[in-house]
This record gives sequence, C-alpha cells and structure tokens, in this order.
Amino acid sequence: MPISSPNNELLKEVRKLTGRRWRDKLSRFVAEGEDLVDAAEAAGWPPVAKLVAAGSGLDGEEVVPHLLAEHSQLGSGTRVIGLFDQRFASSLGERCVALWGVGDPGNVGTVLRAAHAFGASAVALGPGSADPFSPKAVRASMGAIFSVGVRRVRAVDELPMPRVALVARSGDELSTIGAAATLIVGAERDGLPEEVLRGCQQTAHIPIAGDSLNAAMAATVALYETNRVGRSA
Repeated sequence: MPISSPNNELLKEVRKLTGRRWRDKLSRFVAEGEDLVDAAEAAGWPPVAKLVAAGSGLDGEEVVPHLLAEHSQLGSGTRVIGLFDQRFASSLGERCVALWGVGDPGNVGTVLRAAHAFGASAVALGPGSADPFSPKAVRASMGAIFSVGVRRVRAVDELPMPRVALVARSGDELSTIGAAATLIVGAERDGLPEEVLRGCQQTAHIPIAGDSLNAAMAATVALYETNRVGRSA
C-alpha cells in the first residue's frame, strides 16, 4: 500500500531536510525530480530512500500523489523525491573555484553547474557561502552537485595554489591566467575580504562594459576562459 500518512518517518525526514540545521545534523539532503535523481544514479550516488508518486510506474517507495506534492518544494506534478547522504571532496584538485561570502544558494548551484560544464576539479565554499545541499542550490546545479566535489573551507590557506582573486577592474586580465589555479570569487556587493586578497598570488578581472557581474556569472565566465586557455595550451 502507498504511504498515505504525513506521519510516515520518511516524510518527516523530508520536511526536516528543508532546514539547514537538520541537513547539517543528519548529513543528508533532498533532490526532487526525475532528472536530478537520474543524475545521481549516473554519478554513482545512490539515494538513501526514494519516494515516488503512486501510479507513476517509477521504482521506489510509493506515496499517494497529493501527499508527495505537499512535501515538494516544486509543488504539484512532483513524481519523485530522493533522500541522499551528503558527500564532501577529500581534495580540491588543480582547477578549483572558491566562493567567499556568496550567500545566495541559487548562485552556488549555478557555479556548481558551470564547474561541471568547464571541467573544474571542485568547488570550495568559504565563510558566508550558502549551503550547496539546500533545495534551491541542488535545483540550480541541475545535477552537477552529484558530479562536482564540494568542500567547506575556513581560511584562504586551505585552498590550492596558485590562488587568483577575481576583483572588478583590478589586476591582470583574466586571459593571462593559467588553467591550473584556484579562482576565488566574492559576493557582488562586498567583494573579497582583505585577508583573502593577501593570501592570493595574483589578482585578475573580467573586462566588461558595465559595473559588475554577479558571483555566478563571474565564476562562469572565469571558468570558461581558463578552460579555453588550458585547451589552447
């Protein structure tokens, strides 16, 4: 029989995992939708549990459709919700992008997607950055959360060298940066703190006509350009 009670333990856990405190405590997160759950499977990241709408024909623990929709961040039409254990990268590798104070989970997810597209080895998350396992970040990553390693760091010296600070209208043009580097991106309004800048070997900027790019756009352009330079070399 399909799950039909909101007091079911799996549904209770889904509700808890909407909050960061419980995600950190349980070291789990939720991914919704067939595309994300399929991306996890392709990356070899099996779910702890998979809840599916009764009658959908999908494999998993069946839930009556209206109850599954009530526990969805996407609303009606949800056919699958996966519960996953969190994983963190043991190494950041040679082509890392680090986010410092990037508090919008949508931006964090978008950077994960760009990192996957342009072959970055990992995404590091410095102080003040959003949780990469939040529902909004997971959705924005379009499944890249399952393919790109993430790691939280507290200080700039935890990042691989050479470290390149991305700063608006300062330092070298981005095209001079080699492929093997840690690109550090700060929040659009506040930029990077002085202690982070002091810990970098180089400062670079993206030549633009306007005032600034948001963190996700800047990181995406930087990842594209360093990937292009690396491929040309």
